[in-house]
Amino acid sequence: MSQVKYWDCWDPVAPVELAGCSSVGDPQGDSTVRFLGYCPQEDALWPSLTVRQHLEVFAAVKGLRDADAVVAITRLVDTFKLREQLDAPVQKLRAGASRKLCFMLSILGNAPVLLLDEPSTGMDPVGQQQMWQMIQTAIKNTEKGALLITHHLAEAEAVCDRVAIMVSGRLRCVGSIQHLKSRLGQAYVLELKVRETARVALVHAEILKLFPQAMRQERNSSFLTYKLPMADAHPLAQAFHKLEAVKHNFDLEEYSLSQCTLEKVLVELSKEQEVGNLDEEADTTKRWRLLSHPDDA
Repeated sequence: MSQVKYWDCWDPVAPVELAGCSSVGDPQGDSTVRFLGYCPQEDALWPSLTVRQHLEVFAAVKGLRDADAVVAITRLVDTFKLREQLDAPVQKLRAGASRKLCFMLSILGNAPVLLLDEPSTGMDPVGQQQMWQMIQTAIKNTEKGALLITHHLAEAEAVCDRVAIMVSGRLRCVGSIQHLKSRLGQAYVLELKVRETARVALVHAEILKLFPQAMRQERNSSFLTYKLPMADAHPLAQAFHKLEAVKHNFDLEEYSLSQCTLEKVLVELSKEQEVGNLDEEADTTKRWRLLSHPDDA
């Protein structure tokens, strides 16, 4: 027998204000439509309507005059190279083209607030670059803003002024890209590839001898990864001199020493969260109870 867990939902008790317009007295939010552009994670499109029809409908909803709508639609279609598909039904578009259309609908009308949920998923690299440039152009040196949700760290680095990283539903850090790198990535990443797997243990011992504070992150057959605190790696010239000696003495295939990237910061936070989740599972002081259904009372 299966049981259903559910929670009651209540209407918000406080008004929502967007661009100076309050939801009080306007429960449908009609007055705020033109202030908000939204690109959902899943394509919210009408399968039988064409690309042109989608753009015209959204332009009308956002209050664009006919002449302004034609100019805006033409610019978007040309930017994303969808002119040949302008009169094609959405159901015949490829995933990448559908995603481009969703983004175009969100930015149409020059809304001051953009909510973009995984907007570039399924796009080709050229389309992604075009979208990033359009976001930057839309909000640069203005009072406009965009909230971008993405799993692509390259996208966050290309578009965002500030980044918030969430791991397992928990907000772990907020700040500029450089701030997060300097605060959470205060280390170098050393990667080694050993030709002979039998020498992996010897290489590991040598690395710990040369860099006493080195922390091994991964070991996969002949591939070793370490985190080196900055104090252990500086001066860099000396660090590279040591690594060249290791490469020669232990016949390494290759090695690299690089600064911690945003992607590596996220990986580290994810690993910390996994450890935290294991600790929570082992905590026997917590008690969980199933929410009862009203019909069971």
